[in-house]
Amino acid sequence: MLAVRLPEDIEERIAELASRTGRTKTYYVKEAIMGQIDELEDKYLALDRLENPAKRWSLEDMEQGRDMES
Repeated sequence: MLAVRLPEDIEERIAELASRTGRTKTYYVKEAIMGQIDELEDKYLALDRLENPAKRWSLEDMEQGRDMES
């Protein structure tokens, strides 16, 4: 279960949309999150990789069977 605090104006917009369409506020919040989660993951995982780069091996290292654990 997740509880989220939204700015009042956003909550009002969601409530109005729900009221006009007969759907729940939860439905629209879920739709919004599901519609953006892929982009958020891509963005923040890419930023994390830039800030914390992993060790890289050259093709030569791999062909030579050099120790990839260190």
